[in-house]
Amino acid sequence: MALGFSPAAGDALANWLDHLRALDGAAPHTLTAYRADVAAFLGFLCLHHGEGLGLGRLAAVTQADMRAFLAAERGRGLGARSLARRLSSIKSFIRWLADRQNFDATHVLAAKAPKFTRKLPRPLSEEAARAVISEVDTQAVLPWVAARDAAVVTLLYGCGLRISEALGLTGADVPLPEVLRIIGKGGKERLVPVLPAARDAVAAYLRLSPHPMAADAPLFRGARGGPLNPRLITRAMEQARMRLGLPATATPHALRHSFATHLLAAGGDLRAIQELLGHASLATTQIYTSVDSTRLMEIYENAHPRA
Repeated sequence: MALGFSPAAGDALANWLDHLRALDGAAPHTLTAYRADVAAFLGFLCLHHGEGLGLGRLAAVTQADMRAFLAAERGRGLGARSLARRLSSIKSFIRWLADRQNFDATHVLAAKAPKFTRKLPRPLSEEAARAVISEVDTQAVLPWVAARDAAVVTLLYGCGLRISEALGLTGADVPLPEVLRIIGKGGKERLVPVLPAARDAVAAYLRLSPHPMAADAPLFRGARGGPLNPRLITRAMEQARMRLGLPATATPHALRHSFATHLLAAGGDLRAIQELLGHASLATTQIYTSVDSTRLMEIYENAHPRA
């Protein structure tokens, strides 16, 4: 096998990925990232010890091995955030393997990830979010394209959808119900209330669309009737933010951040927002509490400038 893996080590990696796919519902791109992370570690061990890598060597990984691996990754220029993610993948794999092979994985699990500052989401203000939707609704030459783009961005802001989720809707989803069933990351299902404004925007788009709507067809279409390329929505947002004088952080995903931040500011429950966004962990949702606090401090600073 490549990189000097023994067949047993290669089989262990494949079986772990199968486990994540079957039981945890991990998405394909997530599995690809996990595979690359663990393969990098296994490849390092082969080179570091100058020998083929079997399960016995994995069971005997030392603190020195882990320090050498982390130093090598930093030396290659891997950033703290990427290295922390890589280490998390490796720990997950070794923990799973240790449970099945009955060995002590303490040296791997005790390795400390480098510290990094988590970037805060950059939501738009309520006024800016509404202005973006209005601008997108007027800037395309073809009325049906303008209505399409406005319907997509309205779903991103009004329902907190990811752009992939909005573009994954089909004719079977229309007319939009009051509560929409969304299949998100990792195949996780959630129920999302649909505001009247979002239903109206989609209905307006359908009235103008030149493409017939079948139950199995994508709801949002490109010019030739195929699935809408998400890049076109990104481009529409770029044009809108330039005309409105908004920062480069005003992206389609920023509308999802805005949805969460504005709900929280209005007194929304953090657990409920977690469910609406489809976050697997509450810790992911809690970052919006930092955003809200930061915004409050900005307001305070502006209202009470230092002399």
